[in-house]
Amino acid sequence: MMPSFAAGVIKFQRDVFPEKKALFEKLSQGQAPEALFITCSDSRIETGMITQTDPGELFVCRNPGNIVPPYKIDAGGVTASIEFAVEVLNVQHIIICGHTDCGAVQGAEHPEAVAHLHHVSEWLSFASEAVRRVRAKDGDAVEDKEVHLKHITQENVVLQLENLAGHPAVKRRMDDGTLQIHGWVYDIALGQVFVLDQDEKTFIPIEVKYADRLPSAD
Repeated sequence: MMPSFAAGVIKFQRDVFPEKKALFEKLSQGQAPEALFITCSDSRIETGMITQTDPGELFVCRNPGNIVPPYKIDAGGVTASIEFAVEVLNVQHIIICGHTDCGAVQGAEHPEAVAHLHHVSEWLSFASEAVRRVRAKDGDAVEDKEVHLKHITQENVVLQLENLAGHPAVKRRMDDGTLQIHGWVYDIALGQVFVLDQDEKTFIPIEVKYADRLPSAD
């Protein structure tokens, strides 16, 4: 039996590629993405669909929990992706995008549930500070678990932005004004994206954040 994704490749080759042949011919010569998009490995997150971008427009780095470990000399896949995007591809933006119902965030909140998964547990420790911060605000006796999880998801994005800003190449580009970093949370059920307002320290709908830059409805 043919896997559905194999059938999808055949459909791509037969129907999609011919329509976008000029685009792929251009992409075969190199890439010049506008942004590095760091998001979760969760299968429900489709970056191209959410942002309505074509291949070549986003340099994507995915991992459980959209985590950016604190910078250190030792090599790591996320650190290498950041360095390459900033130093070689010269991206103008970096987006860290979390999402609702994130299993990684839930694992960080309840590490006992993933204790038998050594590498998962170690990786999710990079989100534990977000859990600690939210518990300090919300308290341990939380009645609305869904809201509490949302708070941790948002705080995890804030935490990873802090780690991102600590990468030397990122800091240098931010200091000279050639790079901006952004925090997003994607609501799967609603199809909405909420953006961190750095001044207000809160997440607001993306259409509110960029209201003055949206095309007129007229």
